[in-house]
Amino acid sequence: MGGGTLTIPILTIFLAYEQLQAQGINLIAFLPMSLVALFIHIKNHLVDYKSTWILALVGSVFSLGGALIANNISNTVLKKLFALFLIGLAIWQLIEMKRAKDELNQNNDENRK
Repeated sequence: MGGGTLTIPILTIFLAYEQLQAQGINLIAFLPMSLVALFIHIKNHLVDYKSTWILALVGSVFSLGGALIANNISNTVLKKLFALFLIGLAIWQLIEMKRAKDELNQNNDENRK
């Protein structure tokens, strides 16, 4: 989960921005942060350049596609899609927390034997 899961609802609910504007602001704020993180990872030799170029290319294509779609649907539909995304993210997080807890319990049980 990233900061957009908080930034976008704050902008839309409390500051009355349209959904598309809030998502655009979130993306603009994300760019400098991601560049700083990339620089730090490069400095620490944590970047697999082959994978990075592939991910950057695929991410760029899907970002452009997503932007085109977002510009051609209503604000109401965009809000509902974002809400569904947040609900799906919450469900996934709950599943991952339960999986991690079960794994921890299993490891603890094995260590007691």
